Formats: sequence, structure tokens, C-alpha cells
Amino acid sequence: MKKFFLPFLGLIALFLGLNNLNLRQEIQKLTAQNKVIEVIDGDSLTLASKQRVRLANLDAPELEFCGGIEAKNKLESLTLNKTVRLEITGHDNLNRSISLVHVDNTLVNEIILKEGWARYDGSPSPEKEKLKQAYDYAFENRLGIFSPLCFSEEPPSPKCLIKGNVDRHYGQKTYHFPGCSGYPQVMVEKDLGEDWFCSEKEAEKAGFTKSKNCYGKIYAPI
Repeated sequence: MKKFFLPFLGLIALFLGLNNLNLRQEIQKLTAQNKVIEVIDGDSLTLASKQRVRLANLDAPELEFCGGIEAKNKLESLTLNKTVRLEITGHDNLNRSISLVHVDNTLVNEIILKEGWARYDGSPSPEKEKLKQAYDYAFENRLGIFSPLCFSEEPPSPKCLIKGNVDRHYGQKTYHFPGCSGYPQVMVEKDLGEDWFCSEKEAEKAGFTKSKNCYGKIYAPI
């Protein structure tokens, strides 16, 4: 019996060894596929597997807007050439995986929001409350895009009082000048593509149209 039993144990050991080898190979393969090879902007990246990923619960500025480059640089410092772990919460219309992105024990989404390089998106996810707190911290402490870098209640010049405003839901771009109804309540948030202008012509060249609340008045800077 013994002479049959020992070879049988050897076969089991060989089988287990091969299984462990295959498992290690599969883990290495998955690790390689989850390596970040490109950061596109402050809230999206590409993996070695060609999978495109958008960070869940946040919206970073477009690259051409205030804070856009800084947001991208921050995401690069956290993820580029590193292996990430994804918690996928959905997919968008560009077929990107909307995900919570982890590097070791760091939740990348939280860092981006806490340092003020994105706005909070309240879509469902397991970490939405934690991420909302991170966003609130940045906003209350005027960090990142909420700092004077992108957010200011004062015009850059006494002669540049026209406020360019972008509707967040419809993308409509309008400008407002002193005398327009609601002018004091309009905020200029440059991370959204809003800006101050020195003339109506300048605002219109940037793609803004006069607000209907301006009742046909013509603004002439002093």
C-alpha cells in the first residue's frame, strides 16, 4: 500500500504546485493589466488592459479651465505607473468604468476631493458620504479650485466687471453686468469655464450671450 501511496502524494504535490504557479501567474497578469499607463485629466485614466476609468463621485475641471492641469498633475502623482484596485459603481456613455480607485490603502477619489481639485458628484457609491466630507473640507478651507486661484468675488480690474456664467445643467453661457437683475448673486467660478470680462464684445467672443435679465441695457466700462 505504501508504494502506491507515496507516488499519489507526489502527484498531489505536483498538482498543487502547478495550481499555485497558475494562480501566481494569473495574479501577475491581473496586476499588470491594472497598471495605470495614462492619466487623461483630473478624473479619468487608462489601464494597461485598455480599460478606461472615470473616478466616481467627482468632477474635475476640463484641462483648458482653471485648475484642470493641477487636477491632472495630482492624479498622475497618485496613480501613473502604479497598480490600482477598482470598485466599479457603474459605466458612463463613453463606456468608461466609473470607479472608486485604490492604490494600496489610499482611496484616490478622496485625496482629489480633499485637496480641492474636483467638485463632488452625489451619485450612488459605497463611499459617497466619506467623499462628500472630503469635498466639504476642501470647500470650507478654500483649497484647490475653491482658492483665489479659481474662485474670487473681486474682479481682476475695476474696468472688468462683466461676469461670464455657465449653467451647470444645460451648459448655457451668459454674461451679466452691473445693473442686470441678480448681478450681485452671480459668482465667477473659473474651474467651470466662467470668467470676468472687460467688455461685452470680449464676452461674446468667448461664446457668452447677454443674460435675459439685463433687459437690453448696454454696459460701457468707465
